[in-house]
Amino acid sequence: MRALSALPLLLLAACGTASSQPPTLPEGTKVDRLLVDKSDRVLIGYAGNREVVRYTNIRFGDQPTGHKRFEGDERTPEGDYRINGRNPKSAYHLSLRISYPNAADRAYAKARGRSPGGDIFIHGQPNAWPGPTLARDWTDGCIALSNAEIKQLWKIVPDGTPIKIRP
Repeated sequence: MRALSALPLLLLAACGTASSQPPTLPEGTKVDRLLVDKSDRVLIGYAGNREVVRYTNIRFGDQPTGHKRFEGDERTPEGDYRINGRNPKSAYHLSLRISYPNAADRAYAKARGRSPGGDIFIHGQPNAWPGPTLARDWTDGCIALSNAEIKQLWKIVPDGTPIKIRP
């Protein structure tokens, strides 16, 4: 019975009190590169050398420190990749696929007899999640935004956009 009475407090600790609202952008805005800084928990979209949008307090895999090496390590990759697809029917309110693993990631894992994993995305919150934005690291290696942020990013990021993920 004691565990059940603690459940509301645990849920409050796991989620934020409000969804993050992205900045308003002019219609037709597009970015030509993305930068993710894991230490600062920020995703920045650029058009040329101009910062167009910045999302803060982004969430990562359950083990956010270090580069993803193997399937199941719950780390978010670090390095240079591209947005190479999108899933409008994702289980996580829209998703943009990141081109992990690259050749070096595959070679590293293969040399150790392991799989590098895959299916790394920038996405929103779980569709089945009824509450506000989760305010802790919770993915299996993806980059999570609020649903409002991923809706905006979905519109302004073309397929093929380079993404640099820094430690």
